[in-house]
Amino acid sequence: MAAVSPLTVNAQVADGTDSVVVEKKVHVAYRDKDPDHLLGGVSYVDMEELQKKDYTVSSLEDMYALVGGWNGNNLWGMDNERLDNNDNSNLPLVIIDGVKRPSNNVLPSEIEQITFLKGAQAVVLYGAKGAKGAILITTKRGKVDGLQITANANTGFHVAKDFPEYLGSAQYMTLYNEARLNDGLTPRYSQMDIYNHASGLNPYRYPNVNYFSDEYVRKAYNRSEGTLEIQGGGTRAHFYTNINYYRFEDLINFGPAKDNYTDRFSVRGNVDLVINKLVKGYANVSATFYNANSNKGNFWREAAGYNESYQNTGLGRPNFPENAAPLISIDMVDPNASKALAILGKSLNLLDGKFFPGGTKTTQSNAIADCYFGGKTRGVSRQFQFDAGIDYDMSKFLKGLSFKTLFSIDYAANYSLSYNNSYAVFIPTWSNYNSKDAIVALTQQNDEVVTGHMSMSDTRYRQTISWNGHFDYDNTFAGGHHVTGMLLANMYTTTASGAYHRYTNANIGLMGGYDFMGRYFAEAAFAGVHSSRLPEGNREAISPSFTIGWNMAKENFMKGSFVDDLMLSASYSNLNEDIDVFMSDKYYYLYDASWNTAGGSFSWNEGVSTNITYSQMGANPSLDFIHRKEWSVSLRGSFFNKLISTDITFFNTDMDGFIIQNPTSFPSYMSGGLSGGSFRPAINNNIQNRKGIDFSVKAQKKFGQVYAELGFVGTYFKTKWKKYDETIDPIAPNKFTEGQDLDALWGYKCLGFYSSDDFNISTNADGVTKYELKKSLPTPTIGGAIQPGDLKYEDVNGDGRLDNKDMVVLGNSGTITVLDANGNPTTNPTNNNPLGSIGTPWTMGVNLTLKYKNFTLFVLGNGQFGGHAMKNNGYYYMSGEAKYSVNALGRWTPERADIATHPRLTTLSSNNNAAASTFWMYSTDRFNLRKVQFTYDFPSEMFAGKWVNALSIYLSGNDLLTISKNRKLMETSVASAPQTRFYNLGVKVTL
Repeated sequence: MAAVSPLTVNAQVADGTDSVVVEKKVHVAYRDKDPDHLLGGVSYVDMEELQKKDYTVSSLEDMYALVGGWNGNNLWGMDNERLDNNDNSNLPLVIIDGVKRPSNNVLPSEIEQITFLKGAQAVVLYGAKGAKGAILITTKRGKVDGLQITANANTGFHVAKDFPEYLGSAQYMTLYNEARLNDGLTPRYSQMDIYNHASGLNPYRYPNVNYFSDEYVRKAYNRSEGTLEIQGGGTRAHFYTNINYYRFEDLINFGPAKDNYTDRFSVRGNVDLVINKLVKGYANVSATFYNANSNKGNFWREAAGYNESYQNTGLGRPNFPENAAPLISIDMVDPNASKALAILGKSLNLLDGKFFPGGTKTTQSNAIADCYFGGKTRGVSRQFQFDAGIDYDMSKFLKGLSFKTLFSIDYAANYSLSYNNSYAVFIPTWSNYNSKDAIVALTQQNDEVVTGHMSMSDTRYRQTISWNGHFDYDNTFAGGHHVTGMLLANMYTTTASGAYHRYTNANIGLMGGYDFMGRYFAEAAFAGVHSSRLPEGNREAISPSFTIGWNMAKENFMKGSFVDDLMLSASYSNLNEDIDVFMSDKYYYLYDASWNTAGGSFSWNEGVSTNITYSQMGANPSLDFIHRKEWSVSLRGSFFNKLISTDITFFNTDMDGFIIQNPTSFPSYMSGGLSGGSFRPAINNNIQNRKGIDFSVKAQKKFGQVYAELGFVGTYFKTKWKKYDETIDPIAPNKFTEGQDLDALWGYKCLGFYSSDDFNISTNADGVTKYELKKSLPTPTIGGAIQPGDLKYEDVNGDGRLDNKDMVVLGNSGTITVLDANGNPTTNPTNNNPLGSIGTPWTMGVNLTLKYKNFTLFVLGNGQFGGHAMKNNGYYYMSGEAKYSVNALGRWTPERADIATHPRLTTLSSNNNAAASTFWMYSTDRFNLRKVQFTYDFPSEMFAGKWVNALSIYLSGNDLLTISKNRKLMETSVASAPQTRFYNLGVKVTL
């Protein structure tokens, strides 16, 4: 993109006041356009205006409720870039000041405008990397002569929405005993054990730990931010500078974790120069210093009963570790236990000289001790960005001709600095003298190491070099024939640590446009793309796009009507992309034959052995790009003297040619041989289809001294696998991927719980109860022994067995899902289809602005509808050694069979009960009151002749309310930091 074009000044009344505003150009791919010349598939937000009434802390915050087609994660339901994007943004292509950059490295206060390029015709000039849509972020530039300084200070508090609720020791132990009885086992805990834990008389021997109590977790933490903006200049140059610092804490409230914080300091400077009448230049520079300071260990995961390998374990149980508290007072050691005291006397890890970490032989750490004794970590990120460009007016050679070029270089480095200490746990031996508990012996587990120095780890870097240059033509003939054109060359290359093959994107572009008096429009664009991921001979391709438009409001039959503007446009595009050219995180040489050696050898009669070598994949020299084939129709209008304005786009997109391995179209004898090898090549095959509508409607009017503006945006789309390579199981002919929604949520139809009437029940001589399912019922084979209180499913295919062939589509999950070779739903298949998040079928946003004199009220909400999810973690279904949440209180027992909300408890594994089904499914429909902000702008008359030119103060709240049947479920985070509401007070002063 070239430097920001001058603003086009149109005299018009804005927001019902008497002030005249400047209508800004819209920044699109490599050029700027008048808003009334946009031909669909493009939305934009004026961030400078939005920031006057909406304080935000991240670049794309609140866009979900302001832009149709954007759901906060992707555009038009397109899953985003693969893991090779090297910036972990998980977003569409993000372009900041003409350069591909991560969106999290630019702040809202730095941004002038954000443009969302949704349609294929809007992104064709970005080549292969733009095929999933693009977000253009344009930063502010100096606009005033002289000097202007604006300072903005904010402070506020994040307040936790909700915490998980877990059972205390006595309840846990009682229900765990019940689970063992259900399994035909003897209870683990005696009634005296349960009483001792419940009484709280000795919390060191009989702990009852609540990790979410005030002792460990605070209910709120602070976030503060300060921003200084300086701009000015004169005839030859203008500059803009943004200096920002913010810092926030977290909710952990004990030990060194009290001092956890994250901070960020950044400086951005943009300069525009008029070198002479023909040549203009600009330079941008940005530097960011980011630090995240935290304690060692993962408190939130361990508090929820999860270990670092993300498996549900006994960690975090209220009586964990059994017979030892996380910290034990030295006062509990018998004064005569000299050996135990001697062990503690040599310890390096005594808290305040009074407490030592407890443990067992199998439990040698805990979340509390990790924080106090494990050390600390600082995550460090440093980013530097520089770009410079030239704009050369070549009108002396040809009227309307210009040349623009941009060069940039970005550096990013990330690493961690840690104090990695090792601590011991001490296993106590308890005794009781005269009804008083005492520790008579200690056993030390592990050595203690306090390093005293920081070590560096997780070192990563990224360097990106970009360049583009383009000749632009813009001229009007005979007063009404407007012709535009562009000849473009663009490239960037990214080198990243840990990546052998640097990523290079290069394309050329050709665009030509025509309009007659802003009434009839035609535009054609072509991108020549190149990809090193494809075989020679197939690495280059042409991506065409064609668009036509008609502004009916400028026809004679519309003059004098209530229609101010009415643009109808249609487009067709066929973009070639290599974002999805990958298999199992392998991006290159997919077209080559692949061979491997197995862990064995052949032995011959002569006594000679030869290593086993086998084919993994055959060669395919015809491997090709994936194609985004799309047609769309847009209607943009303004009515009743801009009382109502609207923008609607219908789109139909095929993503054609996703790469698969082991295609079923090849004979079976080409695979399944030695070591499971295959001679089948990777081929282009699968097709995804998305069709839908995105829209925005805005109404604005002044009622006396009150100005009101109401906006409504939304997106609705349907998806399906239009083509999918698979083998249909004759036993389950209705279970297939092709034809299903991309995000089909597969599961079983749950019929409730098995009851005693479903079994033939007997008791053996040892008193063990045996349950034999009646032969009239289908045989469960999903996993685990079946008893009364387990979940019962429908035998959909009627084969007398309950297995994955009885799974059906239950709804939409928002995440692309397929069936693997065994008929199981997966979001990470071996067939290597590009899977990711696409969002719910229906998303919407609403925003309201009310102005009265110097007061402004801004309200914003967003919602999502039509999606479903599964309660699929250990907080909702508990088995084995899992920690018990309050959901265990709803477990099935014979006495509670009619009101049970959870299967019977078990200490064994039960895949049957944990399987995805209608029992665990819930709707994710919700509407969020996302933002309420009240702003007061002090009257300008107060500052006449003073050094202050303007002053504003505002109070805002974020995520204040969620309206949903399943609100509590969706607001409760398990194994991660709680979700929060944010209340902020801010002041802004301009000098």
